[in-house]
Amino acid sequence: MAIASEKITWHLFIEGDKSSFEELMKFFFRPLFNYGSKFIKDEELVKDAIQELFFRLWNSRERLSANVHPKAYLFASLRRALYRKIKSQSKTVFFDNEDGAYTFDLEASADYRIITNETNVRIAKTIAANLSRLPKRQKEVVYLKFFQGLSRDDISDAMSISPQTVSNLLQLALKKLRAEFEMQKFSRFVTLALALQLAAAQL
Repeated sequence: MAIASEKITWHLFIEGDKSSFEELMKFFFRPLFNYGSKFIKDEELVKDAIQELFFRLWNSRERLSANVHPKAYLFASLRRALYRKIKSQSKTVFFDNEDGAYTFDLEASADYRIITNETNVRIAKTIAANLSRLPKRQKEVVYLKFFQGLSRDDISDAMSISPQTVSNLLQLALKKLRAEFEMQKFSRFVTLALALQLAAAQL
């Protein structure tokens, strides 16, 4: 669903159109589930949080703003909902702004069976391994930017951090990945591609 289409559907939903509400639920359930599962492996808890989120949205639709990016709004809402659920079940705070205070498991996988070039397989595995070793907030920023296509401001809203912090975290993550590629002595093309991505990562 394109952003323009998302906004139209969102606008119809807050006006009370039930079919638009159901369309939002159907379209965003999987992305929300994938995002929530990065924080906690209890699938039922994540599903419950998503269902409760949409229930609250429907009941409060008249108070919602039409001027939002629906995907970013839903991601931010789910993040807060999971925070409340986990905090109520544990004395540990998982979602504050300290990097070590919450978990975020980003496992970039590739179907290596369809990659016939041995060098490309090695590159794919290196990307996956190095993404998994990034600090938690860097992983989350990378996930929201490149896996979910959110803008800097949207990521800022979702993670409750400043836009500049989003840019800083992304820059650090891409620098680390580029450095690892250079250490692995991958082709100049690969390191150049990362360098170009780094240069374009001003969001």
